[in-house]
Amino acid sequence: MREINMSTKYDPSSVELGRYDTWQAKKLFVPESNKSIQGNEPEAYSIVIPPPNVTGKLHLGHAWDTTLQDMIIRQKKMQGLDVLWLPGMDHAGIATQAKVEQRLRTEGVSRYDLGREKFVEQVWDWKNEYAATIKKQWGKMGLSLDFDRERFTLDEGLNKAVNKVFIDLYKKGLIYRGEYIINWDPQARTALSDIEVIYQDDEGAFYHVKYPFTDDTTFNGKNYIEIATTRPETMFGDVAVAVHPSDERYQDLIGKKVMVPLVGREIPIIADEYVEKDFGTGMVKITPAHDPNDFQVGNRHDLERINTMTDDGHLNELAGPYNGMERFEARKAIVADLEAGDYMLNIEPIVHSVGHSERTGVPVESRLSTQWFVKMEPLAEQALAMQQNPDEKVEFVPARFEDTFTRWMSNIRDWVISRQLWWGHQIPAWYKNKGTDQEEIYVGTEVPAGDGWERDPDVLDTWFSSALWPFSTMGWPEDTTGDYARYYPTNTLVTGYDIIFFWVARMMFQGKEFTGQRPFKNVLIHGLIRDGEGRKMSKSLGNGVDPMDVIEKYGADALRWFLATGSTPGQDVRFTYDKMDAAWNFINKIWNASRYVIMNLDDNTPLGIPELDTLTLADKWILSRLNKTVDNVTHNFDKFEFGEAGRELYNFIWSDFADWYIEMTKETLNGSGDKAPVQQTLAYVLDQTLRLLQPIMPFVTEAIWQEMPSQVGKDVNFAITNYPVTHSELNNENAEDAFESLQDLIVAVRNIRSEANAPMSTEIDLLIKTSDEQLIKIFKDNSDYINRFVHPKSLEISSQVVPPELAMSQVITGAEIYVPLAELIDIDEEIIRLESELKKFDNEVKRAENKLNNEKFVSSAPESIVNAEKEKLSDWQTKWHATQERLIVLKSAK
Repeated sequence: MREINMSTKYDPSSVELGRYDTWQAKKLFVPESNKSIQGNEPEAYSIVIPPPNVTGKLHLGHAWDTTLQDMIIRQKKMQGLDVLWLPGMDHAGIATQAKVEQRLRTEGVSRYDLGREKFVEQVWDWKNEYAATIKKQWGKMGLSLDFDRERFTLDEGLNKAVNKVFIDLYKKGLIYRGEYIINWDPQARTALSDIEVIYQDDEGAFYHVKYPFTDDTTFNGKNYIEIATTRPETMFGDVAVAVHPSDERYQDLIGKKVMVPLVGREIPIIADEYVEKDFGTGMVKITPAHDPNDFQVGNRHDLERINTMTDDGHLNELAGPYNGMERFEARKAIVADLEAGDYMLNIEPIVHSVGHSERTGVPVESRLSTQWFVKMEPLAEQALAMQQNPDEKVEFVPARFEDTFTRWMSNIRDWVISRQLWWGHQIPAWYKNKGTDQEEIYVGTEVPAGDGWERDPDVLDTWFSSALWPFSTMGWPEDTTGDYARYYPTNTLVTGYDIIFFWVARMMFQGKEFTGQRPFKNVLIHGLIRDGEGRKMSKSLGNGVDPMDVIEKYGADALRWFLATGSTPGQDVRFTYDKMDAAWNFINKIWNASRYVIMNLDDNTPLGIPELDTLTLADKWILSRLNKTVDNVTHNFDKFEFGEAGRELYNFIWSDFADWYIEMTKETLNGSGDKAPVQQTLAYVLDQTLRLLQPIMPFVTEAIWQEMPSQVGKDVNFAITNYPVTHSELNNENAEDAFESLQDLIVAVRNIRSEANAPMSTEIDLLIKTSDEQLIKIFKDNSDYINRFVHPKSLEISSQVVPPELAMSQVITGAEIYVPLAELIDIDEEIIRLESELKKFDNEVKRAENKLNNEKFVSSAPESIVNAEKEKLSDWQTKWHATQERLIVLKSAK
C-alpha cells in the first residue's frame, strides 16, 4: 500500500486550515480565471450576493443562503462558464443607526451630542468593524466570492446610481413630496414603510369616554355621546365625530357639536361612509393627524389636522397640561383625569394587534408628516406586465411564490422613501424658504446657484439603494460596457421568502424601469432556519446558533452539507446537532473510503475512464451507477433540488461505492492477479465523485483530491477542474441487473444467517435453485464474491437443486435460496417468517394488478412505465408461488 498524508479520521480543522487564503491568493474566484479552461470566451453566469446588513455577525440563515449560492457558482465554474459572484454589504440605515445609538447610550451620549458629522464617523467605524467580521465568516464558509469587485450600498458608485434613480423618477413625476399619515418610529425618530412594521398582540383596553354636547341636546336621555378609543392620548387631535350617513340612530345628531374632554374644544358630528354601523356604537372620533383612515376622512370633509405628538413620542403644547409627557405615561395621566372628571364610562381590557418597529421594537405611531414618496402604480403595472412575457419574466422557484409577488404588487400603496436618519444616502433635494408660502424645491446633486438653499437632511430608505443592487454593483450608470454588459441581467437570486416584499419585488420594478430588463432570470426562494422544535431562532428564545461555533466543532463542509440537503426549495429547515453528527459521519465515511482507495493506487494510476473490456462485473456496475448519479445530480442541480441531489450522492457514496464496490475490490487487490483495471476504476470513480461533491464540500474534496497519486506534487486547483459529464459507453443495464441479482443473493444469505443466529464462522451449505441460465452464469462467474461475502462451506447452483425439508429459504428475483440448518432451524418460526413474506408478496401482486387494471393508467402512462409495471407483477407472482410451495413442504414436514 502507498504511504499517504491522510489521518485515519476526518479532522476538519486541519483539512480547512489555510485553504481559503490560498484560493483567494491565487485569484481563483475572479471571472478571468475560468477562461483558461475553455480556450475561448465562455457563457457568462452571475449572482450578486444578497448584501448582509453591517449590524452584526452572520447567522445560520446567512450561512444557508450563501451556501446555496456558492454551490451554484462552483458548479457553473467547473462546467466551464465565466462566473461572477459579486460580494457586498448593506449599510442598513435604520438598523445600523439604532445599533450605534444603543452603544452610545451605554456611554451616556446621544447622536445629538455628537452632531451629524461625528456621529456618521462613529457609524463608519461600526461598519468597518462588522464588515471585517463578516468577511472572515465568509472565508470560514469557503465562499467563492470575487473580492476584487466587492461593493457597499453607501460607496461612491452606488451613491451615483441612487441619485440618478431619484432624480429621474422625480422628473417623471414618480417621486413626489407630500403630507401624509405615515408609520413613525419614536425611538429612531424616522418614518417607516408599511413592511417595516411588525404586528403583534399586545394587552390594551377600550376606553369608553363621554363626549358632552355643547348645547342642551340629549341622546337617549343623556347629554353626551359615548366614544370608545384605544389611544386616549391622541384625543387632543380630535376634530370630529363621525357616523354612517344611513345610520338611522344618529340622523338627528349630524351637524351637532360635542366637546373634547379635558380641553373643552368643540368638534362637529359628521356623516361618512367610512364608519361601520354595526361595529361598537357606530360612532368614531376622527383624528386626521394620528390615523391613516381618519386622514382620508379629514381630506373629504376639509378638516383640520392637529398633530399633538413630537417626533420622539412625547405630547406637545397642543395637548395642554400633558405637554412634554411621554406618550404612555400621558395615557395613564389622561385616564386618571378622565375618571376624576366623570368622563370615563368604562375600561374594557382587550388584546389587540399593535404595529411595532421592525428595527427598534417600539410601538409605531401613525403620524402626520411631510415625506418623499414613490408613486407605485405605474412601476407595479410595468413589473406585472413583465411577468406576463415569457421572454422577460423572472422564474420563481418554487413557482407558488410568484403569486405572493403578484398579490402584493397588485395592491401596493405608494412607498414612503424618506427617513429621518443621518446614516444613509442623503436625499438629493434642496429647499429655499422651507415651510413658507414661498418654498422652492430643487432636485439635484449640486446646490443651486444663489443664496438661501439648504439640503434636505433626510436619507433614503435602505431598500431604495438595495433595489438597485443587481445593476448598480455592475457599474451602472457610469459604465455600461464592462461588467454590466457582460454579467447583467444576473442569472440567479437566492433569498428567503421573508423579503419578497422588501427586496425582490423592488429589484424587479426598479430593474425593469431603469435597465429595461429583468434583474435576474431566476429567483430561488428558501425558507427559514428553525430550531429542533420548529421555532424561529431568536435572542428572546435563546435558541440561536452561531454558524462559526458549528464550523469549529464539525467543519464548514459538514455545515454546508446539512444546509444544502436539509430541505426542498421554499421550505423551512430544522437545525439539530443530531443532523450535524450525521453530516460529519458522512464526510468521515467519504474520507475513509477515499483513504482506502488512494492507499491502493499505484503512483502512475491514471484518472481517466478505464478500458471497459478489461473490467469485472462489479467494475462495470459501479461505472454505470456513477453515470446515472452524475446525470441525476446534474439534473437536480439545474432544478435547484439540492436535497434530491444530496440524496443521490449519499446513496451512491455510502451504499454503492463504500459498502459494496470497495468491499468487492478487496478480493482483487489482496490477490495476486492484475490489479490495474480495478485500480483505474477506483481512481476514476473517486475522482468523479469528488468533483460532484466539490460545490457542496469544497474543503475536504480538494484535500482528498490532492492526495491522488496523479496530483501529488502538482499545483492544480480542484475548484477550477471540470465538472463530471455522462458518458454513454458507461451505461450498462445488463451489468446493473446482474449485479443487483448478486446483491440480492448476498443480502438474502446474510439475512438467513442473522435469523438463524449463524455467524460467518458457522459453516453452511448454500443451495441456489434457478432455471435461468443467465443467472446461473452470473452466480458461477462471480462465485469468488459469493464465497467472500457469505462464506459457504459448499455452493450448488443449478436448476436441479432439491430443496431439503429442514432448511431456511429466501426467494429472490429468478431464484430460490436454501441453507440447510437442521440443527438450528425452528420449523414453526420459519413457517411464520415465510407466511409474513407471502403476505408481503400478495399485497404487491394486488397493488400491481390494480394499477394495470386501471384503464386511465394503461392508456395515459408511457409504454415503458406500463411494461415495467407488468415486469414487476410477473416478478411478485413468481416469488409468491415459490414461497407458497416452500410453505407447503415445511408444513408437511411437521
